[in-house]
Amino acid sequence: MKRIVLTIAALAFAVCGLDAQVSAEQVAMDAAKAMSETPDVKQEVAKPDYWKESFVVDLGVNTTQLSNWAAGGYNTLSLKGAVDAKANYAKDLMSWNNRIQMDFGFFLSDEKPGLLQKNADRMYLESKWAYKTSSKSKFSYAASFDFKSQFSDTKDKYEKIDDKWDGTLKSGLLSPAYTNIALGIDWVPNEWFNMSVSPLTGGFTICTNPILRATYGMPLIAEGGSEYKNALFQFGAQMKANFKVVINNVFKYETQAIVFTDYLAEPYFRINWDNSIDWQLSKLIKLSFKTWMIYDPNVTINGEKRLQFKDFLTLNFTYTIAGK
Repeated sequence: MKRIVLTIAALAFAVCGLDAQVSAEQVAMDAAKAMSETPDVKQEVAKPDYWKESFVVDLGVNTTQLSNWAAGGYNTLSLKGAVDAKANYAKDLMSWNNRIQMDFGFFLSDEKPGLLQKNADRMYLESKWAYKTSSKSKFSYAASFDFKSQFSDTKDKYEKIDDKWDGTLKSGLLSPAYTNIALGIDWVPNEWFNMSVSPLTGGFTICTNPILRATYGMPLIAEGGSEYKNALFQFGAQMKANFKVVINNVFKYETQAIVFTDYLAEPYFRINWDNSIDWQLSKLIKLSFKTWMIYDPNVTINGEKRLQFKDFLTLNFTYTIAGK
């Protein structure tokens, strides 16, 4: 009897072991089948971003209000807006930098009631393509384009005639406008300074308004005549230097100097020097001081060649949209 019980128990354990083995094998087969039928999931790799963009908007307001002020003066209201947008591309040895700056401002004064007078008007576009001579080099082959003009007419010496203000026209849209294409070499020793020397630089000075053409040095259509062409072509060499320093993202100084000489004219040098100082007082408030200096022998002021200078100090509401 005892032998029969042991035999039955041995058979039971054998059957259970066989079932367990079969179940384990079935589970393994099912798992392998499920894994083979599962689609491969490829891990997405982030694409490199070769662009860096920024967009800065400034809005400045200044007012003066006088009441029973013994020293005298006039109530004034001035408003100035500015946009500074950049889009720069860099990949391997190649780069392409683009920048556009626009300023426009006006003021009202009780001295000339009802007259809207401009105190700022500028558009300036720069675009430069460069290719490094080697990965570790600080020199690049470069080609650049720039355009400078303004948005609307500028007048001075206003007089009121028939209840309307009118003045002497000084400049206007495309009167003048300056455009250049330059080929040369860029030197970029560090992040805060760069210089370009372009021995092949050609461009036009444009003046679409016939009244202003003589003032901005346009050539005569016919020798001895009184009509002037609407554009002056110049071909020469240009040197451009840029310097920028930023301290704690609060104080920023930026300057650009451009010197151009014309191969086709008598000894001729045109100089432009721009300066910009920004002090970020808070996240949205900025104090700005900007200057512009121009010397162009083709431009006459009251019949004489003179150094032109302009500055602007303003407290701005500023908003920045920037990439990385």
